[in-house]
Amino acid sequence: MIPLPARRTVVETEASELPARAGELLREGHRLALVAAHHDDETAPGGRAVRVVYLFVSGPPDVRVELRVRLDADDPRLTTLAPQSFATGRFEREMRDLHGVVPLGHPLPRRLVRHFHWPRGWYPMRPDAGPPPPFAEPEGPYPFLEVEGAGVYEIPVGPVHAGLIEPGHFRFSVVGETILKLKARLWFVHKGIEKLFEGRTLDAGLPLAERISGDTAVGHALAYCLAVEEAAGIGVPREARQARALLLELERIHNHVADLGALCNDVGHSVLNAHALRIREQLLRLNEETTGHRLLRGGVVLGGAHLHAVPDAARLRALRDDVRQVADLALGHSTVRDRFTGTSALPARVARDLGCLGYVARASGLGYDARIAHPFHAYDEPPTVPVHTTGDVLARFLVRAEEIDASVALVNRLAQGLTSGPTTVPGPREDAKTVRSGVGIVEGWRGTITTRVEITPEHTLGRVKPVDPSFFNWPALPVALADTIVPDFPLTNKSFNLSYAGNDL
Repeated sequence: MIPLPARRTVVETEASELPARAGELLREGHRLALVAAHHDDETAPGGRAVRVVYLFVSGPPDVRVELRVRLDADDPRLTTLAPQSFATGRFEREMRDLHGVVPLGHPLPRRLVRHFHWPRGWYPMRPDAGPPPPFAEPEGPYPFLEVEGAGVYEIPVGPVHAGLIEPGHFRFSVVGETILKLKARLWFVHKGIEKLFEGRTLDAGLPLAERISGDTAVGHALAYCLAVEEAAGIGVPREARQARALLLELERIHNHVADLGALCNDVGHSVLNAHALRIREQLLRLNEETTGHRLLRGGVVLGGAHLHAVPDAARLRALRDDVRQVADLALGHSTVRDRFTGTSALPARVARDLGCLGYVARASGLGYDARIAHPFHAYDEPPTVPVHTTGDVLARFLVRAEEIDASVALVNRLAQGLTSGPTTVPGPREDAKTVRSGVGIVEGWRGTITTRVEITPEHTLGRVKPVDPSFFNWPALPVALADTIVPDFPLTNKSFNLSYAGNDL
């Protein structure tokens, strides 16, 4: 074992040993955070190979374990871990579609990322992939499971929607209005983000990270910076870590406020949605004063942070009180509460088995939070993590409302002692001559974001693997909708509010 900074341990593993080692980590309570494939050439240690990294994490205390497996570059195959971990099986399907790594014995061998008009045998993340070839005729319809029986019919929705949302296809099998099964088909906007990182300078990678999912600029930028800083040996001053923690909470607040209003709107209470949007606009203006951008871009920089202004505590408390009033009016309205209560419940056991994160998991009784499990800043007291147990729309609404309260209090504590202006340190060390890796773990507003980077000896990006919490949470949406009614789909979908962009990298 090779000890690395930030309590990260690397275990070089034979492919035959992988299932046993991974199973042991899972039984010990570790969570699979990421799987990334790398294409090493002849100059790499050990020579040409496909190297697969499985990152398992737990905390507190903050523990990170990487299992690294080397495979034949011409015929990369390994035994699937899907029977041990649902999330691992999804990463393996993604890896097969983009890298051509075959997970032997996988229970769901069909494509995940690559739609059926993608050419056979073309894997875009391989170094020899070349430019995209012309898309071919589809091989056939996507293999949606057909539910048969008296009175069963299908309702296809999307991928193009009437609202200003990204594309996703939903296939409902229903009887009357009751949903028997829902299948979501994503990756209509696969952008090649991971490929776009390759070869960029460390600084040039940051704007791309900020744009992985537009509403999560701070979360993804911070996860990227933490990973690069670990790999490049960049220290971060205490004041900068404090400013970063503050920005992370500002991002949490304005997104949660928007969702509270949207949930009210989906049950016909448009007046409360209008008030939520009014409050969100004030928060966006506060963001612009704080970093120069309404979505807080530019606040997190490599080696530090840059604040244009420090948020005023009294102003934030007034906005918090305004949000509380909106939430109280919503929950005091019998129609709103009745529609929220018991709708699309996700049991804790299912959320745990699927690997759910963030408010989706916390509404189902799972209190995991990276600010506590993997802290990048020494908080004066642990952040408050609201948890509910019913797993329904009401619980997801309550978790958001309570997180706004907790985040406002945390921002006001973090603001003490901060000043405007940049807080950074000099650039990366120049002594290392080998490929170096780093991992950043951040509790974004949707849940835990994990980013792993590898830096070349020339201080460029060799590989960046970002993982948005939506990758873990999307499979939970169809499960929660089983046995509900079709009119509850928009409400349930908004209560999850998963990112298409963060998923469809």
